[in-house]
Amino acid sequence: EGGDRAAWTAYYRAPKADGTPGDWKSHNLQRQLGAFIDGGANFLSTIGMPLKMGIAIMAVLVACFAATTLDTAARLNRYVLQELADSVGITPMKNRFVATVVAVGGSGAIALLAGEKPGTGGLVLWPLFGATNQLLAGLALMVATFYLARRSRSVAIVAIPMMLMMIMPAWAMTYDLMFNWIPTRKYTLIAFGFTIIALQAWMIVEGVLLYRKIRGVEEPRADLPKGFKKTALASGT
Repeated sequence: EGGDRAAWTAYYRAPKADGTPGDWKSHNLQRQLGAFIDGGANFLSTIGMPLKMGIAIMAVLVACFAATTLDTAARLNRYVLQELADSVGITPMKNRFVATVVAVGGSGAIALLAGEKPGTGGLVLWPLFGATNQLLAGLALMVATFYLARRSRSVAIVAIPMMLMMIMPAWAMTYDLMFNWIPTRKYTLIAFGFTIIALQAWMIVEGVLLYRKIRGVEEPRADLPKGFKKTALASGT
């Protein structure tokens, strides 16, 4: 146990450049990713996998996760920009290619310019991840609430968690804005934080105004593609 503790201290408490004891926050991104990969590889080695193979597998997993996350984020960003453009009447932004260029270009600019060093902009926005992730869950529950309301079903089972998932993250983000980011003049976080809260408020107002109108009114059913029924019956599905 003493050896494990010494190894842990040597890695995670490695001295800073000035010689003072370091901590997790003082490590750069490369060292943090290395800790994840090494830790995962060590875990795999306990079940008989060679350490080098474990390191290779964990490194591939990290690379794949980063690639798929960037792809998904770019697509969702483009969808959001197109929908916002449609709502406010910005015609050029409705084009998927224009929206993609804006989404990818804007994200690239943040990644390259927002941080202390090029490529570290994502770390600047990292404090927003927790709240935005939960707010997204709240919006998903709002969709489920409307789905049930349109079918005259009880909505309490999703509406109550929806309110919780919208109120608590917004409260946490507002607290950070007022007591952390504004006093320390973290302008990037301030801008994104206020924008996210404003968009959430917009969605809530839209939902409240629409709720009574759609209760018991199902969505128009989209026409099935030509030949779909025949193909489905032929395949037995």
